Amino acid sequence: MLTLAEIESAAHNVYAAMSPTPQYAWPLLAQRAGCEVWVKHENHTPIGAFKVRGGLNLLAQLVAREPGFAGVVSATRGNHGQSLAYAARRHGVRCRIVVPERNSRGKNAAMRAFGAELVVHGRDFDEAREHASALARTEGLRLVGPFEPELVAGVATYALEFFRAVPDLHTVFVPIGCGSGISGLIAARDVLGLSTRIVGVVATTANAYAQSFRKRERVETTSAVTVADGMAVRVPVDAALDVIWRGAHDVVEVTDSEVEAAMCAYYDDTHQIAEGAGAAPLAALLKSPQREGRRMGLILSGSNVDRDVYARILEGMTWEPGRV
Repeated sequence: MLTLAEIESAAHNVYAAMSPTPQYAWPLLAQRAGCEVWVKHENHTPIGAFKVRGGLNLLAQLVAREPGFAGVVSATRGNHGQSLAYAARRHGVRCRIVVPERNSRGKNAAMRAFGAELVVHGRDFDEAREHASALARTEGLRLVGPFEPELVAGVATYALEFFRAVPDLHTVFVPIGCGSGISGLIAARDVLGLSTRIVGVVATTANAYAQSFRKRERVETTSAVTVADGMAVRVPVDAALDVIWRGAHDVVEVTDSEVEAAMCAYYDDTHQIAEGAGAAPLAALLKSPQREGRRMGLILSGSNVDRDVYARILEGMTWEPGRV
C-alpha cells in the first residue's frame, strides 16, 4: 500500500510544520487496565488531532504538482477540516469545508479560525460529503476525499513514530472514522515488518466498518449518531475496507457509555482531554479479555470536544444528540 520511502517523504512535509508527538506509558492507566499501556498523543498536534499530518502532506504535494490551483473543498465532522484549513493557510490557497447540521461548535470555530470557508449542509457527514462533491464541480475546486494516498501517507507518520519509539507492542487500538488512521497504522507496521495486532474501534451506533469487517463486504448503515463524532460514518470507504480486511486483526464496537467512561478515565489518570473518538481505543482496551501482562498501545487521536459536552460527561451525565 505504502512504502517506507513514501512515509518518510510525507514526514518531511509534516515536520516542516510540527514536531513529532510524544508517547507515554501512564502508570494509572496501567493499573486500571492491568497491563502496560502506551498512549500515542495525537492530541498534541497543532490542531489537537492526528488529521493535521494528512493535510500537511496533501497540500504540500498538491502545491508542488499543480501550482496555481484554485483551492480545495472537502467534508468533515471537524478534524479533517481543521487539517486542510491549517495546511491551506500555510500555502496561501482557498479552503471550503462542508459540515453537517448540529456539528461541534468548537470544531466549526477552529476551522474558521484557520481560514476555512464553512458551509453547513446535510443531516450527517455522508450528506455533507455529497454536497462537497457538488461544490467541487460548480466552483472548480479540488475535491479532497477522506481517504487519499497523500492523506494516508501523512497520517502514517504518527504510526512510524510510535512503532520506532515503543518496540514489541502486542496490540494497538485505533478509532475508525473514514479509515485513514487505521490504514496508516497498518502501512507503517507492515513496512517495518512487525507482527503487532491492529484493532479498529467503532461505536455500536455507527458500526458500518465493524459489520463490513465481519461480513467481508461493504455494509452501509441508515444512521450514525454517537458521542464519538469522529467515528460517525454511515458509508465505509472501499479503499479503506480493502486495507482493513487485509491488515486488521479485528474491528470491535464500544458503546457511548463506554466511550464516556474512557473520556473520564483519561482525565482522571493522565489529565489529558480526549474527544469521543480519541477515547474509544481505551474503551476497547478496557473490555478486551486478553490484555494481562501485555504491552498495549492506544491512539489518542484527538482532544477536540465541546466544553459543555465534556463537562456533562465528567459530571456523569449522559450525552444526548443535538443537546445544547
